[in-house]
Amino acid sequence: MKPIPLRIFVTLAAFALCAVARADITLAPLFTDHAVLQCGKPVPIWGTADVGETVRVTFLDQTQSTTAGDDGRWRVTLDPLVARSEPATLTVVGKNTVTLTDILVGEVWLASGQSNMGWIVRNTFDADLDVPASTNPLIRHVKIQQTVADAPATTVAIDRSIWETASPATTANFTAVGYYFAREIQAHLGVPVGIINSSWGGTPAEAWTDPDTLARNPAFAYVAAAWADTLAAYPEKNLRYIADLAAWESARDAAKSDGQPFNKPALNAPAGPGHRSTPSGLYNAMIHPLVPYALRGAIWFQGENNANRQPERYHELFSALITGWRARFGQGDFPFYWAQLSSFGYFPTNNNTANGDATNWAVLREAQTKTLALPATGQAITIDVGHHTDIHPRNKRAVGQRLARLALNRDYGIKLQDSGPTFDKAVIDGATFRVSFTQVGGGLTTPFRELTGFEIAGADRVFHPATAAINGATVVVSSPTVTDPVALRYSWRNAPLGGLFNQSGLPAVPFRTDAW
Repeated sequence: MKPIPLRIFVTLAAFALCAVARADITLAPLFTDHAVLQCGKPVPIWGTADVGETVRVTFLDQTQSTTAGDDGRWRVTLDPLVARSEPATLTVVGKNTVTLTDILVGEVWLASGQSNMGWIVRNTFDADLDVPASTNPLIRHVKIQQTVADAPATTVAIDRSIWETASPATTANFTAVGYYFAREIQAHLGVPVGIINSSWGGTPAEAWTDPDTLARNPAFAYVAAAWADTLAAYPEKNLRYIADLAAWESARDAAKSDGQPFNKPALNAPAGPGHRSTPSGLYNAMIHPLVPYALRGAIWFQGENNANRQPERYHELFSALITGWRARFGQGDFPFYWAQLSSFGYFPTNNNTANGDATNWAVLREAQTKTLALPATGQAITIDVGHHTDIHPRNKRAVGQRLARLALNRDYGIKLQDSGPTFDKAVIDGATFRVSFTQVGGGLTTPFRELTGFEIAGADRVFHPATAAINGATVVVSSPTVTDPVALRYSWRNAPLGGLFNQSGLPAVPFRTDAW
C-alpha cells in the first residue's frame, strides 16, 4: 500500500479538525418538545452555534434571523404571540436543523423556593383523587435540576430533558403548589399553562438572590460575612460529621443485625463549598440560565430556612431578590406572588416557648407582608393549612388555589376575593380594642365556637390570651387581666390557633400593633 502524500494528509487532517471544531446549533434548556411559550409578550429564543453562523428561527407565521456572536451565542425575539392550544412546530436552521414539536402558547409561570414549593403532588392529601384525574395536555411542567454555581451559568440541565404534560404517569412528580395553581389558571382561562419548577428544599433566600444585588448593597454585607464563617468552620465540622456518620451507620447496622428498630434521624452534612446555601449559588445555577425566557410571573414558597436566623432582615433581602429577578429577566415588574409561612412548631408545654409559642416565624411572616410594598406583589395566607409538627403541610391544593386567586383577580381580570381579612386599625375603648379590617369578603366569620388567636398587653408588654367577638365588620377584643390595653396581636406565634376568616374562606393576615 502506497503511503499517503504529505499534502493530502495535511488536507484530510485539516478537514477533520474543522469537522470537530464545528458546533451544532443548540437551544437554551427550556426549549424542548412540549414547551409552552408565553402569549402576549415578545418571546426571546436563544442558544449557541458557530461564531458568525447565520441562524434562522421559524414559528407559526414568523421567521427571525440573526448571527452568532464572538462567544457563539445567538438570540432572536419573536413578536407577541396569541394563546394557542393547537400544537405547533418550532424550527431552528443553521448548519444543522433543530425541530421542536408540540409547542403551545399560553401562560408561563416560574415556581421557586424551598421544599414546600418542591413538594410533589404524590405526597399531598389529595393525590389519590387528583393524580388519576390529571390528564390535561394543556398543563405542562419542567423541572430544573438542583445544582449550585459560583458564577452566573449560561445553561442548566432539566429533569428528563423535556417538558412534561399532565397525566397520571407524570403529575405525581410535579410541584404540588405549581400544579394546583396551574390547574386553576388553565380551567378559568382555557389556555395552556406552563410551570417552570426551580426549587430546592432547605435553602435560604440569599442563595436565590443574584450576586450583583448582594454585592452592591452594604446592608447585605452580613450575608458574605456569615458565609465566610461557615466556610471557616467547615473543615472541623466535616471531620466531626464523618465520625458521627460512621457511628450512626454502625448503630444502624447493629440494630438491623439484632432485629431491633432504629429510629435515630439521619445526619445532615455541614454547609461548605458547593453547598445549596451558598449565597447566589442557586440563582447562578438555577435561575440565571432561564433568563430571559418570557414569563407571565413567578410564584414563591420559601422563608422557613430564614426564620431561624435574623428573620427581621428578610423583608429587605426578599424585596431585593424580587427586584433583582425582575431586572435580570427584563420584562418589567412581572407579578410575583408568594405563600406566607404556614404554622409550624410544637405547642407550648411547661411554659417552654422554644416551640409553637415562639415568634420567629411570626416575625418572618411580618417581613413577607411588608414586601407587599413592591408593585405587582401578593401573598397567599396559609397559616390555617399548616401542621404544628410537620414543616410540610400536605394541603397544597389550598395553597395553589389561593395563589391562583391572586393571579386570576389581578392579572387576568376575573373578579375574585384574593385575600383574607387584613388589619386596618385598632381603636382603644376603655379596656377593649375594636379592630377594623379590609378585605372582609362579604363579612367576617370563624369556623370555631370561639374566635381564637388574639392577644393583648398593657404597658408591661406581657401579652395575654384575649376574648374576641365579631361585631359586624369589626372584632371586639378584651382580657380580664389587662385593664389598660396598649398593644394587640393576632396569630403572632409560630403555630397560632387563629380563627378569623372572611366569607370566602380566606384566613386573616397575622398582625401586631406594637413594634416590641
